[in-house]
Amino acid sequence: MSEHRQDSTSLDEIHPAGEEVQSDSEEGAMAQESPKNSAAEIPVTSNGQLEDSLEHSFNRDMKRSLPAGLGLSETKITSHGFDSTKEGVVEAGPFPGKGTRAQQKSGPVVLADEVKNPAMEKLELVRKWSLNTYKCTRQIISEKLGRGSRTVDLELEAQIDILRDNKKKYENILRLTQTLSTQLFQMVHTQRQLGDAFADLSLKSLELHEEFGYNADTQKLLAKNGETLLGAINFFIASVNTLVNKTIEDTLLTVKQYESARIEYDAYRTDLEELNLGPRDANTLPKIEQSQQMFQVHKEKYDKMRNDVSIKLKFLEENKVKVLHNQLVLFHNAIAAYFAGNQKQLEQTLKQFHIKLKTPGADAPSWLEEQ
Repeated sequence: MSEHRQDSTSLDEIHPAGEEVQSDSEEGAMAQESPKNSAAEIPVTSNGQLEDSLEHSFNRDMKRSLPAGLGLSETKITSHGFDSTKEGVVEAGPFPGKGTRAQQKSGPVVLADEVKNPAMEKLELVRKWSLNTYKCTRQIISEKLGRGSRTVDLELEAQIDILRDNKKKYENILRLTQTLSTQLFQMVHTQRQLGDAFADLSLKSLELHEEFGYNADTQKLLAKNGETLLGAINFFIASVNTLVNKTIEDTLLTVKQYESARIEYDAYRTDLEELNLGPRDANTLPKIEQSQQMFQVHKEKYDKMRNDVSIKLKFLEENKVKVLHNQLVLFHNAIAAYFAGNQKQLEQTLKQFHIKLKTPGADAPSWLEEQ
């Protein structure tokens, strides 16, 4: 051990005036060991310190040259700069590089608080949904069996029942009007074909030319008036269909959301009442407080949906009266003018409601477009 310390001391020993002092014997020893030991040449950086990579190599070679009987697990050789009082020190102990890696691998991994597991979030959502579904299902069953109580707004419930009943009646009117339109279209088509047949015969039968001509003109006139009436009826059907299947349906969708909110409100209200009837201790008080919070949330949701339904029903009634008033006047005037044979009145009715008739064959592409 002393021999190795003397070698390292002789390597790092520097003259105070900046000149390196070496004896002839040391130079001879260095010359003989240089081809055998790669650690004999130690480059020094500009600030007088050893380069890190070569320092580790030198330490490794020095550790190999130490006797095995020392019983040291790791050995580190530290070389200091020009201004250091220590010349060369061989330190025995655990090697810092390997020990640091072992500590890093063996240490526990701590996740940040911001990082959340998506699977846990989904599981929590499923749990809440399942609990809410269970409470609502229990409330519905108890109401149907007559065991549970339900919150009822008599005025609002009456308006909803009237709306649903009116929707069924409007759907029946819409269905019958569509049947009338289909039958009228077939009749107009037949009258047009009949008028063409009379006109053809009037040209080929000279002795019945006038009679066939009168009937041809009459059928063509009826077909034209029928097309005008058909336009008015189709306009009536389109307006009523929009009212029934869009406006009323949108209001009924809000009513369904209101009814769902009412069931949730009653479910959590019943749950809170059951907890309040039970004992109050350290275990039940947190549950009562949590149930009170959930009850308040669903109560606010129920009140909001009830207000939305009331507003939509009010606007729907105003819109319904306005739309049906105009459409019923149109339907009456068009039917009366058609069967009275008043062509001018029938055309005037369509102009009054800004109805434009489609010319027969206007939607069909021309022969140039087909080519």
